[in-house]
Amino acid sequence: MNQETALSILKTGKNIFLTGEPGSGKTHTINRYVVYLKEHGIEPAITASTGIAATHIGGMTIHSWSGIGIKKELSSADFGRVISLRRASARVKKAGVLIIDEISMLDAKTLNLIDTVCRAIKRSSEPFGGIQVVLVGDFFQLPPVRREDEEPYKFSFESEAWIAANLSVCYLTEQYRQSDSKFLGVLSAIRLGQVSEEHRQCLDGCLVNPDSPKVKNVTKFFPHNEDVHRINSEELEKIPGKSRSFVMTGRGKANLVEQLKRGCLSPENLKLKKGAVVMFTKNNFQRGFVNGTIGTVIGFDQYEDENYPIVKTRQGRQLTVEPMEWTIEENGEAIAKIEQVPLRLAWAMTVHKSQGITLDEAFMDLNGAFVEGQGYVAISRVKTLDGLHLAGYNDKALTVHPIVSKHDDTFRQLSSETESAHANLNKDQLSQSHNNFIAVLGGSMRPEKEIQDVEFVKFEKSGSDFYQGNYRENRLDETFNLISAGKTVAEVSQMRGRTEETIIKHLEDLKASGELSVDKITHLKNEFGDGAMSEIHDAFNKLGVERLKPIFDHFEGRYSYKSIRLARLFMFQ
Repeated sequence: MNQETALSILKTGKNIFLTGEPGSGKTHTINRYVVYLKEHGIEPAITASTGIAATHIGGMTIHSWSGIGIKKELSSADFGRVISLRRASARVKKAGVLIIDEISMLDAKTLNLIDTVCRAIKRSSEPFGGIQVVLVGDFFQLPPVRREDEEPYKFSFESEAWIAANLSVCYLTEQYRQSDSKFLGVLSAIRLGQVSEEHRQCLDGCLVNPDSPKVKNVTKFFPHNEDVHRINSEELEKIPGKSRSFVMTGRGKANLVEQLKRGCLSPENLKLKKGAVVMFTKNNFQRGFVNGTIGTVIGFDQYEDENYPIVKTRQGRQLTVEPMEWTIEENGEAIAKIEQVPLRLAWAMTVHKSQGITLDEAFMDLNGAFVEGQGYVAISRVKTLDGLHLAGYNDKALTVHPIVSKHDDTFRQLSSETESAHANLNKDQLSQSHNNFIAVLGGSMRPEKEIQDVEFVKFEKSGSDFYQGNYRENRLDETFNLISAGKTVAEVSQMRGRTEETIIKHLEDLKASGELSVDKITHLKNEFGDGAMSEIHDAFNKLGVERLKPIFDHFEGRYSYKSIRLARLFMFQ
């Protein structure tokens, strides 16, 4: 199924399980649905199964949102307490759409509890109290976390709540992330349990000695936090000189601020030295970095009192990294926020902490893989075979959980049935179905002309990078269609009655959202003379991409701001 079909099905109000391989566009599709709802005056409840995932999306954990906390079972007294919680009860009562991201990490008992709480608070016998439930994730990814004293978990798709919800499955099959066909073949083979000798040879080509200079500054995956902390601390200590500290600040409700701190990949006290290997922990397209960008601290800004770190990325870009905010929003307003320099030491990290991140390179030892799916989760963190470095791997690393594998076949079949049924609806029937759901939710039948920027999770796009940007209102569609048809900026400006600067801003927003790929704007290269674009790109790599004035001054006015902005669009494939 493609993204457009999945989005159309979401708009009908059916309960949905949205799944697909890494890079298939799950998040991108959900982002578009969130914007669609907001345009119609509907505020969806955006949650996730873990603190890290919730921090990525600017929402709450589903445990906090529903009021159930960390418990897997509730006594009568506990249940009474939960449904009497004023804030949680108000959230559930108001909700018309509930999105739960990273559903693979939510176990069956917890999903059943959420269903029960929603029914009780909504005073409805319908699944989840009649709320449209959108479950997002890939069960080949990280499974539920289980303490040693707990009984074995069941996946959420084995729960009574899942069955009762009668979920329509949307299995996305197009690939927007990995461009390496051999690597895609390996990942697909592991998922399908069809690893051949040819696939093993591909992985054998990634074997490297752990002491090789090739992986000296490559992020290494370890199973335990203790190992990661030890290695990062040891590597930082090896660098001579005094470290600089950057302390996180927070505002808002204490328990939500604490949730943000636990979920944030940047530590509360970030210690850095010149020469430290770091990873960006937040996305900012305009400044030229994303969650997972690796670089090295090359100094500290001497012109600012705070002495913010200057990082040179592996792509050669030089950036002064200032603090950014992570927030939890409710009804469109921030109710908790933290602020920190969006970096972490990156000599080592756990696979769990890599959730939601895609790296250019990673080193891992899968000789000791002991759980089905462990190898797939680790390997799928990188984009290409060239970026995968293995100390070794065992047979277990190339297997997946048999229950997940069995259900994956079912999900694919159900998705085909969903798609076929949807295809039988004509345009008028679809439009009526979409409008009916908006009406049921009490939304506006006419989308707002202006919608505030919406920031939500990682964006997945074609090419080798992903950017989290700001989706704008549907008025961008006209610019997109005209540019895609081969029109120049000047022509679109004239046809739309907007300035050229406004049209370029549209293109920047579309690029940030992942909707505009470079192949759609290739014809705009004709606006540059021989070598002009390369010259501007060289200046960006030297001076940074976040500010235009240094580039303009560098060329002493030889290139206009318009040309500089256009050239910047081609820097990220």
